Amino acid sequence: MSKFQSEFLNILDERGFIQDVSHPDELDTAAKAGAMTAYIGFDCTASSLHAGSLVSIMMLYWMQQTGHRVIALMGGGTTKVGDPSGKDESRKLLSNDDIAANMDSIKQVFSRFLTFGDKPGDAVMVNNADWLDELNYISFLREYGPHFTINRMLNFDSVKLRLDREQPLTFLEFNYMILQAFDFVELNRRYGCTLQMGGSDQWGNIINGIELGRRVDGVQLFGLTSSLLTTSSGAKMGKTAAGAIWLNTDMLSAYDYWQYWRNVEDADVGRFLKLFTTLPLDEVDRLAALGGAERNEAKKILATQATALLHGRDAADDAAETARKTFEQGAVADGLPTIEISQDQLHSGLGILAALVRAGLSSSNSEARRAIKGGAVRLNDVTVSNERLMLQESDIGADDAIKLSMGKKRHALIRLTES
Repeated sequence: MSKFQSEFLNILDERGFIQDVSHPDELDTAAKAGAMTAYIGFDCTASSLHAGSLVSIMMLYWMQQTGHRVIALMGGGTTKVGDPSGKDESRKLLSNDDIAANMDSIKQVFSRFLTFGDKPGDAVMVNNADWLDELNYISFLREYGPHFTINRMLNFDSVKLRLDREQPLTFLEFNYMILQAFDFVELNRRYGCTLQMGGSDQWGNIINGIELGRRVDGVQLFGLTSSLLTTSSGAKMGKTAAGAIWLNTDMLSAYDYWQYWRNVEDADVGRFLKLFTTLPLDEVDRLAALGGAERNEAKKILATQATALLHGRDAADDAAETARKTFEQGAVADGLPTIEISQDQLHSGLGILAALVRAGLSSSNSEARRAIKGGAVRLNDVTVSNERLMLQESDIGADDAIKLSMGKKRHALIRLTES
C-alpha cells in the first residue's frame, strides 16, 4: 500500500516512478489540497528524445491526469551550456540554429501525452531561453552567486564524476547547476510552479533550486526524482545495439518502436507495463504473472499499449498486425520498414552489407559482416553466408519487394522505384 494520500503521489508510488522526494509529507499535503504546478526540463541536444525520456514524460502525464498543471520546459538556454550530469566529457556545443531546429523537432512528441491549451489544467510549453538569454551576467552573479558555495558544488555527483575520473569539467558546464536552479525560481515567479521532477541524476540540481527559492524569495519548493532506468540485464533504457529508440516517427517507425517493446526481457514486463502504459494495476499484475508462452502475449500487449500512447491506436494496431503476419504467417507485410531504391542503383551494384546498413538493420558494414558470419542475416528468408553478395533484380519476390532480416525479429523491405 502506498504511503501517500494524494492521488498523484499515490499513482507514481504504486507504478514505481519515485526514487527521492524532498519534504514528502508537505508535498503530499499540498498535492491533496488542490492543483499544483510542476515542471520537467528537456534540453535540446538532439532532434528527437528517446525512450529514456519516457519516464519523465509519463510523470507529467499522470500529474495532469490527476488534476494538476504541468510545464514542459524546453532548454533553449541551458542547451547552450550543456548539462554535465552523467557525462565523462563535455557535450558538443550546438549553434543557436541547431538548438532551435532540435527544439521544433522534439516538441511534437509532447502533444501525444499532454493536453496543451489555455484552460486552467492545460499543459504549458516554455523555453528557458526567454529569461536566460536576457541575463546580465555580472548582475546575475552578484544577486544569485552568493547563494552557492564552491565547496558544496564540488560535492554534487555531476561534478564529482568528472573529477574522480580525472576528466576536465569546463567553467561553462560548472554554471549549469546555477542556471537550472534559477529556472526553478523563475518558473515559480511566472507560473506558481512549486515542484520540479526529473531523473535521479538531477537530484543535486533540483535541491539547488529548492534552496535558492527559499533563500531569495522565501518560498517552499519541492523536488521528486525517478530512478535512471536500466533493463534487467543492465542495459541503458532506450538504447539498443542498433542505436537509440527515438520517439519521433521520422527517426524510428511505429513498427520498430513496437518491436522494441515486444522484445523486452521477460523480467522487465511487469515493471514496464506499470511505467509505460496506462493499464489498470490489477491488469498489469495479471499480465506480469503470466509465464511460458503466455509471457509473449503480455509483451505484445505492452508493445501495443506503449506504441498507442506515442503513435496512436491505429499505428499500434497496424504494427501488431504487421508483426503477426510476418512472424506467424511468414508473409511479407506492407507495414515493415521500407527503403526505396531505383533500378539504376540496383543495377550499378548494391551489396548485402550496404543494404543492411541502409535498411537500418545494422549500424555499420563491420557489424553487418559479423552478423553474416554468425548466420544472423537472411535474404528472402534464406540465410546469407557470402558477405560479398550483390542484390539482383531476380531477388524481388511476388510481393514486389526484397525482404532483409537480421536475427529472428528484425526485418525490412527494399522496393524499386521507377526512376
